[in-house]
This record gives sequence, structure tokens and C-alpha cells, in this order.
Amino acid sequence: MTGMAQPASPLSVSSLSQLTLSLIAIVVLILAISWALKRLRMTGSRGSRGMAILDELSVGPRDRIVLIRVGESQVLVGVSAAGLTPLTPLTTPMVLQGGPPPAPAFAERLRELMKRPGGVS
Repeated sequence: MTGMAQPASPLSVSSLSQLTLSLIAIVVLILAISWALKRLRMTGSRGSRGMAILDELSVGPRDRIVLIRVGESQVLVGVSAAGLTPLTPLTTPMVLQGGPPPAPAFAERLRELMKRPGGVS
């Protein structure tokens, strides 16, 4: 029975390097998914009973103007990397015409991706 090979030690250099590379790959995957979700603006709900984001206009890579409904009034707010800047409360509420539909929820986006050819079935 001397012809049988000994199993590799679980603490060998190759198994530790494989474990390290696997952990790095998992962390990179988590960061990539969070970045993608942030870029696609698929975070949380966009309103509540008293407040809601009605519309937004991107004016730069990290800057945008947002129209917010607070109760019965509307307020324009500037959003930038430096923070929020109240621009002006509107005396006459804006009536929005059609416009682009709101971003679909994560579950809807996932269903769309799964229906595509080559997607998970």
C-alpha cells in the first residue's frame, strides 16, 4: 500500500492561495453588483405618503435637479456631491406631462433579464 498518494494538506500554499483568490473574487463581485445597482438607480422606494420624487433632471455627471412633492406643495432641490441645496418652493404646482415612466422595480428588471435569450431560465 505504499503506492497510494498522500492527500494534500489543507494548509498547503496552493489551497491557501486558492482560498484567497476566491475571497477576493467574491468581494469584487459584491462591489460590482453594488456599483451597478447604484448606477441603475435601483435603490429603495422613491416615495411615501407625504413625500415623493416627481421628476429629476441630470445637469452633470454627479449633479441633478429634483422636483419633490412634500404634502400639497412642490420644491426644487439641487443634488450634488456636496449635498442637497434647496432651490425654490413652487407657488404653483407643476403638472407633469407623460414623461418617461418610472424606473422599474428590481423584481421586474430581473424578470426581464431572465426572459432574454441567454438569460437564466
